[in-house]
Amino acid sequence: MSGGHGAVDSSNKKVALLISILALFLALGETLAKSAQTDALGANVESSNLWAYFQARTIRATVLKTASEEIALEPGAPPEAVKKQVEEWAKTMARWESDPASGDGRKELAAKAKAAEAKRDLSLARYHHYELGSAAFQIGIVLASAQVITGIAALAFAGGALGIVGIAMLAIGLFAPHAIHLV
Repeated sequence: MSGGHGAVDSSNKKVALLISILALFLALGETLAKSAQTDALGANVESSNLWAYFQARTIRATVLKTASEEIALEPGAPPEAVKKQVEEWAKTMARWESDPASGDGRKELAAKAKAAEAKRDLSLARYHHYELGSAAFQIGIVLASAQVITGIAALAFAGGALGIVGIAMLAIGLFAPHAIHLV
């Protein structure tokens, strides 16, 4: 076997460095995407739970209101006892409508649910930008790798350009996820 290796093309070293940098940003983009996806799922579950609690409060209040209307019409019931029970139920219904102390009133539950929905929407917007950035990095890696095989320099430049696009998408997702509406 003849020894020695041929001269290493320095452009291949540059392309290898480009591929390494793209892979680094790909890992970052995938990590950010997974985190945003997890946040979106958690916020969606939280929102769903809060709206379910809101609906339960609404149903309980409706049942109590119906019962108070029915008891007032009950013949033979002592008027003082009926009045006392209706007042008690009215206080309970008012507390269920709004209870800032506990945060469990319908108004507070609706506000919390809407805040969770906003968090979910923000996380989803970020997620989509991160995924597009990751896709740009992946395609950039493929193009840069193809340059090593084919020697076509334009492929490395295209891979680098896609890397810049990927970085831009990560930045948009991180700092201004609603700047570009993707979905």
